[in-house]
Amino acid sequence: MDVLTFAPDVARALKDGAPVVALESTIITHGMPFPQNVETARAVEAEVRAQGAVPATMAVMGGRIHVGLTEGELDALGQAKDVAKISRADIAACIASGRTGATTVAATMICARLAGIPVFATGGIGGVHRGAETSFDISADLPELAQTAVTVVAAGAKAILDLPKTLEWLETAGVPVIAYGQDQFPAFWSRESGLKAPLRMDSADQIAAAARMRAALGLPGGQLVANPIPVEAEISRAEIMPVVEAALAEAAAQGIAAKAVTPFLLQRIFELTEGRSLEANIALVMNNARLGAAIAGAMARGA
Repeated sequence: MDVLTFAPDVARALKDGAPVVALESTIITHGMPFPQNVETARAVEAEVRAQGAVPATMAVMGGRIHVGLTEGELDALGQAKDVAKISRADIAACIASGRTGATTVAATMICARLAGIPVFATGGIGGVHRGAETSFDISADLPELAQTAVTVVAAGAKAILDLPKTLEWLETAGVPVIAYGQDQFPAFWSRESGLKAPLRMDSADQIAAAARMRAALGLPGGQLVANPIPVEAEISRAEIMPVVEAALAEAAAQGIAAKAVTPFLLQRIFELTEGRSLEANIALVMNNARLGAAIAGAMARGA
């Protein structure tokens, strides 16, 4: 069954073998209010284009997976109400019911694979939540990385998570975790987490070559490229972690659990940092878009 609708520029790029970078849509529908959400999405798309690649923002609309959004579709999505936040478990139901759905990391990977797009740039991946040893709360992003062959560029995992357990999970599942240009695994708003990354690569060509080798070896799954936030935009680990701990304590005290945890924590961290966390978030997404475009270019030319 054909459920893909390609934006004209994405269709041309894929036909011509030009570099394409997949982008998620939850940042548009669940990340910030209109019109800032659409302005940010357009800025990220413009950054991908400036680096010589074509952006393909993913979303489910009208029973179809849209691979790239037109100007009108992006505006409509940015103002839509009751948009589902979809992952592997509910993407099929969303399409079948004709609902509008914004793609998470896991759903964007699925859509990118279906469309033949090997690179996806996002902000940060989900991971193992604090207290997962009793709650079993582990993001669907992790098993998706283990089974879907897409290279994901992110600023590490969100700092609200249990980063040591997240890295352990990824290691057990055989997911390559590649720190870009440094030895430490970055922690979203901060360049350093205090944890050594399993792998380090310093060029887009190296990352593209590793993806090709995985395919040649018949290994399942993708790669996680952990790209540190630019120095000028970071909130240091020493500054952000007390804020994260305070927000986590508030969530526990209010009995917030399951899917409600992450949105609550990100909102409280935004408030406690007086908006700096969102500024840093936008900066790291732009930085990941640049690296994603470079990797897509290296893959397209077989470097």
